[in-house]
Amino acid sequence: MGFFSLTHQPNFKMSSSISGFSKLSKAEKIQWLRLNYLPDGSHKILEQFWSSDNAFQNVFENFSENTVSNFHLPYSIAPNFLIDGTLYAVPMVTEESSVVAAASAGAKFWLKRGGFKTRIINNLKEGQIHFNWAGEAQILEAFIRTNIESFISACKNTTSRMEKRGGGINTITLRDFTAIEPQYYQLKVQFRTADAMGANFINSVLEELADFFSVRLTAETNIEPTIIMCILSNYTPDCVVESMVQCKVSEFDDKNAEYYTDKFQKAVRIAQIDTYRAVTHNKGLMNGVDAVAIATGNDFRAIEAGAHAFAARDGVYKSLSECTVEGGVFTMRATLPLAVGTVGGLTRLHPLAKLSLELLQSPTSEQLMSIIASVGLAQNFAAVRSLVTTGIQKGHMKLHLSNILNEMGASESVAESAQKYFESHTVSVNAVRDYLNEK
Repeated sequence: MGFFSLTHQPNFKMSSSISGFSKLSKAEKIQWLRLNYLPDGSHKILEQFWSSDNAFQNVFENFSENTVSNFHLPYSIAPNFLIDGTLYAVPMVTEESSVVAAASAGAKFWLKRGGFKTRIINNLKEGQIHFNWAGEAQILEAFIRTNIESFISACKNTTSRMEKRGGGINTITLRDFTAIEPQYYQLKVQFRTADAMGANFINSVLEELADFFSVRLTAETNIEPTIIMCILSNYTPDCVVESMVQCKVSEFDDKNAEYYTDKFQKAVRIAQIDTYRAVTHNKGLMNGVDAVAIATGNDFRAIEAGAHAFAARDGVYKSLSECTVEGGVFTMRATLPLAVGTVGGLTRLHPLAKLSLELLQSPTSEQLMSIIASVGLAQNFAAVRSLVTTGIQKGHMKLHLSNILNEMGASESVAESAQKYFESHTVSVNAVRDYLNEK
């Protein structure tokens, strides 16, 4: 299988600190962990998660640093997503019980009611050159205004390939922060990055542009700027997608449909006026967003940060979704920033990320934005629907039952009988424990 033995490894001195850890082999790293941190025999757990294919294992180990094993998460499918007329089976990676079930339930509900309709509001991403400059603001403003074309031309070596794909630098503007921080300015550069997420591209262009800008500004004014840093922003309020669902209230197939949809609308409204509720409300929406982002090799941490900043863009943290019931028509929509890519980076290096994009019929970045937003909306819809009807715990705990039974060491036959028993009984940790004690 290509696994190495840990029997004859260098004898490290017992010490909880170490220098040069990154230079050790994987076997040596584990040996050091065994001496200082791991309980006896627990290193075997690390080995169990290695791939038996050495080449395959090397791919995973090169994703990060100081790797000693792989951490597995469930890879699931949420079917029946009708988005802009196309039917998708959406891959989702999450460890939280009921997330995939909720997304699937939301997708199935709206499948018969027209599905999800989306629109890309914009697809611009932003990077910034932060700098100090001791000259007069009016001189700097005039310099930027008259040199924008030369700035763009100076980066052609880096931007030419992206421009052929429809991307490149879109705008360059100056932001003056000297009123709150002496001598501090910022060059705000907006980009289109085609089907790439574009982080490395943006950062490369910013650094190249900063060098040219610094030399040119110094030559023209005899005042040299101090470049503080050049970095993209994960806040992308100009790279935004909206997903919407809509149907007649009567199509909810419920004798109390008007009462139910009124409660639903009020529940979403509460998330718009109460930050405590909004955070949990948006967390539920992001359960779906993150799961698809991870499955497709996109940076869910950047997406999370940008989405929550967007939720607070008016100075108060609010719901990312809204709901109306007007003229007998129920409408729910989610609007959020989504900077994602379908080429480059992990999307092509991780075998399952690559497969996920193939499963989604090789979408463009804008199509992936629409898919991810729709899954987030489906997740949000299903969660709010549970809250205003049966309550969130009933479905969540039933799906969590298998985890509780595994944790308590229930045998296969006892677990099977427990599943049947709790079809008609409330699931809780204590209730499961009591049931197992009686067996």
